Amino acid sequence: MPDPRWETLADILIDHSVRLQAGETLLIECFDLPDSTLPRLLVKKAAERGAIALVETRDQRILRELVLRGSSEAVAKWGRIDRARMEQVQAYLGLRGAWNISEMSDVPADRLDAYNALYQKPVHFERRVTHTKWCVLRLPNASMAQQAGTSTEAFEDFYFDVCTLDYAKLAKNLKPLVDRMSAARDVRITGLETDLSFSIAGIPVVPCAGTMNIPDGEVFTAPVRDSIEGHVRFNTPTIYQGSSFDGVRLEFAKGKIVRADCAGGDVEKLRKILDADDGARYTGEWSIGCNPRIMSPMRDILFDEKIAGSFHLTPGNAYDEADNGNRSKIHWDLVQIQRPEYGGGVIAFDGVPIRVDGRFVVDDLRPLDAP
Repeated sequence: MPDPRWETLADILIDHSVRLQAGETLLIECFDLPDSTLPRLLVKKAAERGAIALVETRDQRILRELVLRGSSEAVAKWGRIDRARMEQVQAYLGLRGAWNISEMSDVPADRLDAYNALYQKPVHFERRVTHTKWCVLRLPNASMAQQAGTSTEAFEDFYFDVCTLDYAKLAKNLKPLVDRMSAARDVRITGLETDLSFSIAGIPVVPCAGTMNIPDGEVFTAPVRDSIEGHVRFNTPTIYQGSSFDGVRLEFAKGKIVRADCAGGDVEKLRKILDADDGARYTGEWSIGCNPRIMSPMRDILFDEKIAGSFHLTPGNAYDEADNGNRSKIHWDLVQIQRPEYGGGVIAFDGVPIRVDGRFVVDDLRPLDAP
């Protein structure tokens, strides 16, 4: 008999995350899953609700070969075929269980650029993100436990704890933060090796409470494209395109990244990612993370961007829901934790501190703080 926590998670995904309705079609993409428990439950629950489920299983090592060996013509055709399928579905669940987060690390930059431009952008950025009800999540395995520095059993307990959060309650608690961000014009962030100023005036604000990611817990918007000034050091390790970077430091002038360095990782590769296209050196998202059950980084962005007391800033493509006009084939969330043990920091709206050292300092936002 499967762990009953899978049943709970499946119900959350079907009924809360993608809100699946009778007559709709759900695409379930499975990447390197440890077993078939969750997709089987999702197919069953979709049928019970009168919907159609399509399932595709993918292998990261095969994906690497397709990207590495495929010509631009081949990747473009692959993108056209999968976009046509995406146009036939109303809901999407991406189940990711990668065994090796560095699988793509030795794929040359030009091949990754082609994959992002000819596959990821048309299939996911232009179609899935903007035209379907979607949610993406990682599934627990020994590799993830190793990333988190825990036993497999302990990580599974942590995983179900954060992924089966009461998202209806979280959505209610996020509303005052949405209201305050919507009313704000100017943001200033200060902290360890950080002093950033930018405007969010006129950019929509979006709460995230289990409808696009599991786990969830953030509120995002985007800086006005040319407004960012200053510098920031991200203190959370990051994996992008299979490569690891630590201590990424960015300097901005008139919204553009004019200098990029890192304390660990290949700095030239970092700069090549930011040179992928004209939009890669501008930002497409800024978000405040506030999942009270996620406290430490584990080199997995679906978890790390929700860390209590964190924020993230994103070079690259803006989401349509909070659009500042920036377009790019990259979207790279970079996280700074501002709790005291990570160096502290302040977020202020229009000159008024809202969060200090990772904890909200206004009464209507205190329910979002970790215990």
